[in-house]
Amino acid sequence: MKLLHIDSSVLGPHSVSRQLSAAIVDRLRQAAPGIEVTYRDLTSTPLAHLTGPYLAAAPDAALEPALQQDLAAGQAVMDEFLAADIVVLGAPMYNFTIPSQLKAWIDRIVVAGKTFKYGAAGAEGLAGNKRVIIAISRGGFYGAGTPAAVGEHLETYLRWVFGFIGVTNLELISADGVQVGPEHREKALAGALHAVTNLRAA
Repeated sequence: MKLLHIDSSVLGPHSVSRQLSAAIVDRLRQAAPGIEVTYRDLTSTPLAHLTGPYLAAAPDAALEPALQQDLAAGQAVMDEFLAADIVVLGAPMYNFTIPSQLKAWIDRIVVAGKTFKYGAAGAEGLAGNKRVIIAISRGGFYGAGTPAAVGEHLETYLRWVFGFIGVTNLELISADGVQVGPEHREKALAGALHAVTNLRAA
């Protein structure tokens, strides 16, 4: 069994989402010691954002070295994702949505013919055989009924984009209000870490 572990926070050891994603991976490793883990840190090795030449590149064309490297990076990301049985994703909220580093990764895996296709009934996801667990951290409170609920474009976006490629049963573990104050940060983190212990085995 293969697990792909992705982190996208720029905060390093101070990141709540990184602590949670690491705890999730540890939990799954304890449950399945033989699991094979691939780790990608999207801030230490960032992907380029999509460009016109990238999208227009023909498979057998003579390309500039920089574009060749970009295409190779995109293929590596796709190969990692397609090979994974489980994906664990650390996703902090930045300015009401996902980090741009994470968006660049998503743009490399949402590809027609690879993770979705169009048919007579519209789009059909092709990656529904994966288990996806997302560790979310948010500085404030964005739940239903809160004044800021309309500004929540992290969880809603991730549910939609993974659903689009066929992953409809996301498992989310969330620490909310981590910027409200030190006491609430610790409480939110402790609650989320406790939820990690209740995850089903790999």
